[in-house]
Amino acid sequence: MTYGSQQPQPQIDNNLTMSIVSIFLFWPLAIPAIINANKVNPLLQAGDYAGAQAAAAESKKWSKLALIVGGIGWALGCICCALQVFVIGANGAAGM
Repeated sequence: MTYGSQQPQPQIDNNLTMSIVSIFLFWPLAIPAIINANKVNPLLQAGDYAGAQAAAAESKKWSKLALIVGGIGWALGCICCALQVFVIGANGAAGM
């Protein structure tokens, strides 16, 4: 006696964790990442595997962009702060 031969649902990573982390680095690009990440599980439950994969891919794309842009912004900010300290330090010591 068989009870319906349903295939197990494939696991698709919704990238929600990466989306949430990326909101701390560059929120304008992280918002679409979170929106797409939240679409994955309902699409899987509805049986739309292609849609879930597309939403997961979009989430990953926006998360990576937010991480890259945010990382570059943080790096440039740190470099500018360090340069300012060295320039002010050099000019302050020369004026004495």
